[in-house]
Amino acid sequence: MKLCILNPNTSAAMTAKIGAQARRVASPGTQILAVNPTMGPASIESHYDDAVAVLGVLEEIRKAEAQGCDGYVIACFGDPGLRAAREAATGPVIGIAEAAMHAASFLATGFSVVTTLTRTCVIAEHLAQAYGMNGFCRNIHGTDIPVLDLEGDNPPAYATIRAACEHALAVDRSAAIVLGCAGMSDLAARLSGELGVPVIDGVGVAVRLVESLVALNLSTSKRGDYAPPLPKPYVGLTSGFAWPARHA
Repeated sequence: MKLCILNPNTSAAMTAKIGAQARRVASPGTQILAVNPTMGPASIESHYDDAVAVLGVLEEIRKAEAQGCDGYVIACFGDPGLRAAREAATGPVIGIAEAAMHAASFLATGFSVVTTLTRTCVIAEHLAQAYGMNGFCRNIHGTDIPVLDLEGDNPPAYATIRAACEHALAVDRSAAIVLGCAGMSDLAARLSGELGVPVIDGVGVAVRLVESLVALNLSTSKRGDYAPPLPKPYVGLTSGFAWPARHA
């Protein structure tokens, strides 16, 4: 099968990092196509960034559909454009926040999220509510590490993230940690070994979930609100996104 791992920001370095993690966990024979938009923010750290990034996400979905991708991972913890992507894609689409939170709920009665900027914690709070995770998500902790500081190896950032995880486990009485950024994906195994609890990377979990859905021949229902968008004129900068025209 062929999976598209879509980094919604425009950082090629971050995309390479996310793609490497996806390939580490993917099953033998699964082809990973790691992509990012050519338009949009360099990192997603606000509601504004999140909204602007969505059109880039949908453009990459269109390209991946043309390349015959069987399933998709939205590799940003805000899950930007997830529902719109499900309308547009043929195969199943999973967001990494959605995947990580559900996985954590299977492994512990309570988990904490450790993320990047404190200002983005409210986005994770809203997602926990939307995904029915209020009974499991005990708190969300910002580290105030900018997303792009996680593009490469960064020992000071790792120390800050580990300290935040230790604090969350102690203060929240949590038994698992969800990492709230795709740029933290390569830290999960090390943190889990050092902390002695499950530390969940949403990229890896989402890859495995999408693989399972594709293997079971299951995809997003096209009946109801996930049906393809209705044909209508789109004007101005969005003219190329009108549903029939952009897929012609």
